[in-house]
Amino acid sequence: MVPISILDLAHVAKGATPRDSFDASVTLAKHAEEWGYRRIWYAEHHNMSTIASSATSVLIGHIAAHTDTIRLGSGGIMLPNHAPLTIAEQFGTLETLHPGRIDLGLGRAPGSDQNTVRALRRDMSSADSFPQDVQELQGFLGNQSVIPGVEATPGKGTYVPLYMLGSSLFGAKLAAALGLPYSFASHFAPNALEDAVATYRREFRPSAQLAEPYVIAGVNVFAADTNDVAQQQFRAVQRQRVTQLIGRGREFSDEEADTVLDSPSGQQILNMSKYSAAGTPDEVKSYLDEFIPHADADELIVACQGRTMEEWLRSFELLADVSGLADVSSAPSSVPAG
Repeated sequence: MVPISILDLAHVAKGATPRDSFDASVTLAKHAEEWGYRRIWYAEHHNMSTIASSATSVLIGHIAAHTDTIRLGSGGIMLPNHAPLTIAEQFGTLETLHPGRIDLGLGRAPGSDQNTVRALRRDMSSADSFPQDVQELQGFLGNQSVIPGVEATPGKGTYVPLYMLGSSLFGAKLAAALGLPYSFASHFAPNALEDAVATYRREFRPSAQLAEPYVIAGVNVFAADTNDVAQQQFRAVQRQRVTQLIGRGREFSDEEADTVLDSPSGQQILNMSKYSAAGTPDEVKSYLDEFIPHADADELIVACQGRTMEEWLRSFELLADVSGLADVSSAPSSVPAG
C-alpha cells in the first residue's frame, strides 16, 4: 500500500456552524497524526455554505497549532484569485511557524461562480497567466525572485514544496514542465485520469524540487463496519450533490434526489464519484489495491464523508487500520520537502 493522505473538505453539516466544522477538522487531524496518514489538505472554495475552508491558509495555521508532525497544506489554493506575493508571504509564514510540515498545492480554477469571482476582485482572464504566476510564486519562496527588488518576507528561502493540482491535460503538462508533483482530482473529475497521468510521466522534466515524477490520485472512501452502512453513506453523499449542483438553494428530499440520480441527467453526478471505495475495510482495501495501479499513483489522497462526525472519523480509522498506515508512514517520503 502506498502512503495515504486526507482531503478534508471542512464540511459544514446541516444544522451545524463553521466553528463546528473547524473543531471537527482539529479532531480529525489529531487522530490522523496517530493513525499514520501522510498529510491533510484543505481546498479553497468560496460562496459555498457547506464548505468552510475559504480562508485556506488561516485554517491550515489553526490545524498546525493543534498538531505536531503531520504535513498540512492546500489542495489547493486557487492561484488566479491571489497575487503570488501574497500567497508566498502566507505560506512562508506557515512554514516559518511550522517548519517541514507545510505543502502548497495550486489550482487555476476560481473555486466558485463568476459572481463570486467578481466579488474577489478578479476576472476570468486571470487564469491565463497561471503558468507565469506559478513561476513567480516559486521564485518568491526560493532565493531568486523574478521581480527585481521584490522579496517575500517571510517566504524567501523557505522552499515550501509546490504541488500542481488538476483534472485535465493542462495541469499534467505544466506539472511535468516545471518538475512538480502532480495531484489529479479523480475523486470528483475522473474522466481524464489515465491520459493525464500518462502525459505527466512521459513529459516530466526533473527540477530542483523533484527528481522523478510523483503522482497523487484522489479517491472517495466510505469505510464502515458493515457494507450496508457504507453504502448508505455513499448514497447520502450522492444525494447531497444533487442539492448542491441542481437544487440552487432548494433542499431535495431523499426520494426526489434518488429520482434525479436514476434519471439520465443524474448520470453526470454519479460519474463524478466513479472512483469510490464503499464497503467494509477489506472491501475498501481490495478496491484501493486495484485503483493504485490503475491510477499509476505514488500516493492516494482520500475524501471521506459520513452522515455524522462519528461515521466520518470511523471511516478514516478503519482505512488506516486495514492499510497498515503506521508502517507506511514510518518510511521516508520520496518527495523532497525542499
